[in-house]
Amino acid sequence: MSLRALRSDGSLTAPWLLILAFLGTTAPLSTDVYLPSFPRVQQEFAASASGVQLTLTGFLIGMAVGQLAFGSLSDKFGRMRPLLVGTAGAILSSVVAALAPNLEVLIAARLGQGLCGAAGIVIARAILVDLTRGAETARTMSLMMTVGGVAPAVAPSLGALLEDPIGWRGIMWVLAALFVVMSVSVVTVFRETLPPEARGHHGVVGGFAELFKVPRFLGYAGLFATTFAVMMTYIPASPFVYQTVMGLPPIAYGALFGANAVGLIGAGYTSSRLVRRVPAQRIVTVAAAALLVVCVVLLVLALAPVPRWLLAIPIWFAVTGVGFIMGNSSALALDAVRHVSGSGSALLGAAQFVFGAIVSPLSGLAGEHTAVPMAIIMTTAAAAAALLALVLRRRHG
Repeated sequence: MSLRALRSDGSLTAPWLLILAFLGTTAPLSTDVYLPSFPRVQQEFAASASGVQLTLTGFLIGMAVGQLAFGSLSDKFGRMRPLLVGTAGAILSSVVAALAPNLEVLIAARLGQGLCGAAGIVIARAILVDLTRGAETARTMSLMMTVGGVAPAVAPSLGALLEDPIGWRGIMWVLAALFVVMSVSVVTVFRETLPPEARGHHGVVGGFAELFKVPRFLGYAGLFATTFAVMMTYIPASPFVYQTVMGLPPIAYGALFGANAVGLIGAGYTSSRLVRRVPAQRIVTVAAAALLVVCVVLLVLALAPVPRWLLAIPIWFAVTGVGFIMGNSSALALDAVRHVSGSGSALLGAAQFVFGAIVSPLSGLAGEHTAVPMAIIMTTAAAAAALLALVLRRRHG
């Protein structure tokens, strides 16, 4: 039997909030918890490193396509049915991955895992928009982003702990169990949040056409994507910048990476409290401008003959600044397209992957001994975000 979704003040009850955060975290956790197992998978299947990496590529492709598919389906058929179908598919794919007899089956299973696991991410955002309004949407979205930020921070360490005692197959069984828990939680707590009369009558694909008629949504979606690009420039470059450019040992890199994750999570939590007193639009405008200033400082330090450890300071502020923008910009974007919020959530998710795929390989163009390419790309993305925030503030403020 479903539980009450909202408190008297219009905020989500704890069970709904926790399960929505769980929905948005399980699939990203499936990405990172598996990474420490790459060498063992390569050894077991006598595969090349690039072949093993295809298991990650397949998962990410599935995530991108799955968000687009399940987002539009949820606008057409409601939230619960697509969510349960996606979760069931994720359970089945995880079981197939755990039992995979060869690398080809594992790649296909990981593709299915990403495709079906994406339902939780995209529909969680849509449910949140169905239930909340205004500042409460932005507050709750920031809280979800805060909880979701924990997954990539702890997943590699968790995977390293699990890899030795249970191996990569055991990790796949753990993921299957997580999807089972997710399915049971949804059935036990949730109810349908999009009644039949509120569902789109424009077909499964037509919801995306509706999005391009709303400039406000496109602007905030662009702000969301460019801010995410700042993060996705930093993450793949971080091992080389901290260890090769700064000359820090691995343990120091891990500590600083963790400190940056704490800054991101703390910013999301602070934003969730701040948005009840300060409009979300003002928060993202100020935060985007501050992010640009910090990235310019990072670029100046990367070019200047100064001690390399100084780079760690603006990097921390940049990562922390992202935490003030992501949740608020996604809430502002989806608030503008409530009639097709599933499709809107899907496009936001797809934009993350597109921008992340574009910027990630660029940060290492000049080799591993310089932080200049990373700083240039972060500054460029931050400039685009700040410009979008300014334009949106002037047009819709």
